[in-house]
Amino acid sequence: MDVGDLFDPREFPRSAAAAAAHLHGLAGDALAAATRQDADALDRAIRSTLAAMLGGDGAALAALFATAPAVDVTRHLWRQLDVAWREGVDNGGLAFDVFAIPVVVVTGGEGAAAARHPGVLDDAARLATVLREHGALGGSETFSLSPALVGADAIDLARLPELFAWRRLPEAPSTAPSPRHALPPAPIISSRGSGEGVHLRFVVGTMIARADGDLLAEPHVGPWGVPFTKELSRQLAMPGASVLALPRAAQRPLPALALGRAAQREVGAQLFAGNAIRALRVAAGEPTAVISAHRTPDAPGSGELRLSLSSPFAPRDAEGFRCPLYPLDRVVDVATMLVDLLTDCRVGDIRIAPGVHPDRDPATGQTLLFKPDTLPGSLPVH
Repeated sequence: MDVGDLFDPREFPRSAAAAAAHLHGLAGDALAAATRQDADALDRAIRSTLAAMLGGDGAALAALFATAPAVDVTRHLWRQLDVAWREGVDNGGLAFDVFAIPVVVVTGGEGAAAARHPGVLDDAARLATVLREHGALGGSETFSLSPALVGADAIDLARLPELFAWRRLPEAPSTAPSPRHALPPAPIISSRGSGEGVHLRFVVGTMIARADGDLLAEPHVGPWGVPFTKELSRQLAMPGASVLALPRAAQRPLPALALGRAAQREVGAQLFAGNAIRALRVAAGEPTAVISAHRTPDAPGSGELRLSLSSPFAPRDAEGFRCPLYPLDRVVDVATMLVDLLTDCRVGDIRIAPGVHPDRDPATGQTLLFKPDTLPGSLPVH
């Protein structure tokens, strides 16, 4: 069985709003267009409407994506919205842009009590200096960083029109954000006895650049990565906890959001798999992995993938990782990430559970995790 055979467990409601349904239809038509010329014309119409929404109500923008009827429609609208963002503001040849650096923060409780960081950086200017010294952000030096580490909701669709409004240059240009541009920090909490935590935060900044350039085009972390990681980890240090900050490349808000969510999920899966596989090998020998799709009300889109690890020689239940599916995610891509991770960990028995399964085990009421002997019809990945 191939990972492409996995079912998508999410629910895709159709919008009752005529304007949203119209955009969904345009996106579907653009994807199915017979010629590039037809697709371009449809995309221009989509971007025109999305550009108007960037100047309007964030709730309507969020609802547009929440009610998209399929992943391919969501992805297409997302791409067009990012283009509308790039094209949206030109202040006489200058662009005042907002960017975000996704940071996955891994914490481990070492003390007797929970540790908490307020989510406010001690020295954001020092981090900006690291970026300038290593030519990050396309070599730009006209930028500043907010001292607040923010959560995903601060740059998500509902906040995008507010962020977009920041791009209009003030009458007296300055490299520092205006006080009205302040973002609420998202504290980081390392709970006692909870093991390693994987938190997603963003360092948000503003920059001035020529409108005809793209200083955020580099998709990978460059030479600035190591010193930035060291300095940020130092500023996030908490008594009684270990802290490691893993930054990704600076991006516009929409790409940063998608990149950050994928990075958090991947790091979480790596930590889970490494710890669980090591423990199973010590206690019971080689593990078996099962990847399954589940419908659950507390997941994005009401669906998720799960990775279960177990051994026939271990009487305890399977160890499990709940793998969220975000709006842009294709099930095959997320499942492939899990299979590649397991392969890198030298797990030889990887199985796919056909169908879509419930959230809870009906017999125990616990989160449903599969072992091969409890799942008739499971098929090995090949």
